Amino acid sequence: MEITKIINPATGKKIAEYDRISVNEVKNKIKTSHQVFNTWKNTSFDERAKLMYKLADVLEENKEEYAQLATREMGKVIGQSRKEIEKCASICRYYADNTKDLLANQTVKTEAEKSYVTFQPIGVILAVMPWNFPFYQVIRFAVPALMAGNIGVLKHASNVQGCAFAIEDAFKKAGFPDGTFFNLNISSKHVKDIIEDKHIVAVTLTGSDPAGRSVASIAGQNLKKTVMELGGSDAYLILDDADMEKATDLATFGRLQNNGQTCIAAKRFVVLDAVYDEFLKLFTKKMKEAKMGLPTDDDTYYGPMSRKDLRDELHEQVKKTISQGGRLVLGGEIPDREGAFYPATILADLKPGMEGFDNELFGPVASVIRAKDDQEAIELANNSQFGLGSGVITENKERGEKIALQLEAGSSYVNKLVASDPRLPFGGVKNSGYGRELSGYGIREFVNTKTIWID
Repeated sequence: MEITKIINPATGKKIAEYDRISVNEVKNKIKTSHQVFNTWKNTSFDERAKLMYKLADVLEENKEEYAQLATREMGKVIGQSRKEIEKCASICRYYADNTKDLLANQTVKTEAEKSYVTFQPIGVILAVMPWNFPFYQVIRFAVPALMAGNIGVLKHASNVQGCAFAIEDAFKKAGFPDGTFFNLNISSKHVKDIIEDKHIVAVTLTGSDPAGRSVASIAGQNLKKTVMELGGSDAYLILDDADMEKATDLATFGRLQNNGQTCIAAKRFVVLDAVYDEFLKLFTKKMKEAKMGLPTDDDTYYGPMSRKDLRDELHEQVKKTISQGGRLVLGGEIPDREGAFYPATILADLKPGMEGFDNELFGPVASVIRAKDDQEAIELANNSQFGLGSGVITENKERGEKIALQLEAGSSYVNKLVASDPRLPFGGVKNSGYGRELSGYGIREFVNTKTIWID
């Protein structure tokens, strides 16, 4: 039998292991989920909401346990792990409060006696989820899916299987019927078998560009709906009227939050020439002062990356960028200590064609880019294969909004870091994927938008 080993990225030591299940066991669980769907789809929004409120309570009551688990498994700083669980509870309550309105029938006036649009659940949905927000990414999918009347099955990242089983258990503690949410501890090589199962009706994935292309291809061959939230290389434009203290505070937290491993993290800083040197000097100071340490220590600003192999891949990208003419301002060396640590690093004077400009750096490495004016800054920001999030830092909000509207991304925030909010749609364009999560737009991705006509 195959085993999933969980390694603590801060210590390099094994902390747990879980038995993988066979393809036949997966098929049986999916068949059970399909049978449960035939009942669950007929429950009322009020019935589902009662369970969702209870799930929010379960998450909050067990917040410390879940937060410690996430920190052990993927290295997230403990304070951020606690906030992640709190955010999960808020999503439960948002959809419990609002699904009835978000999925209400919509009357359309036609020559019919009665015509309207209704939103009906479609069945068992597979979620392929990443390790960087091991609770939140799953809850962000599962809550609207189940509130719409669907069933959720999860293929989580191997290194956070403890979190995956904890989420499954949380649904049980909340009183959801058995089979409404399953965790499937399987190897990635078996994802194709799951997608091809006749009872799986749709797939959502959050992950890398290659993973998204693979899953979307398999789903497409089987005519199954997909939503893809893939990588990002978010550009933040620092304008010449920006408050440098605020801008560099935002840049430091934006680059080091979640140990630099966030799809919508601030990654490329496009700085106008007039303030480039000032920004870089102050940004370097703050990145240098940020404490790298054990994620369980409350005074740690950022901890280890989730795995050593990912840390080593990031280091190769840094070295490649330097060899292409990028300037190393800070960091850039693997520390002599246990764990998957990598220091806060700044690469400056980057240009298109360099690794640190063209590709996503999924770790605590910032790319700083010089622009002569607003227009060139916009062009540099848009010169990317990605289009997930983007930002503008300026004291002139009208100027910021004008630029935000020209940035090719699923989200553009002025004077604030991009963040997901259940009230607003979340997703990307270009190689950052397609479809939306959250809000009314997200919950309608996995329903049958059905026309009813009565003559």
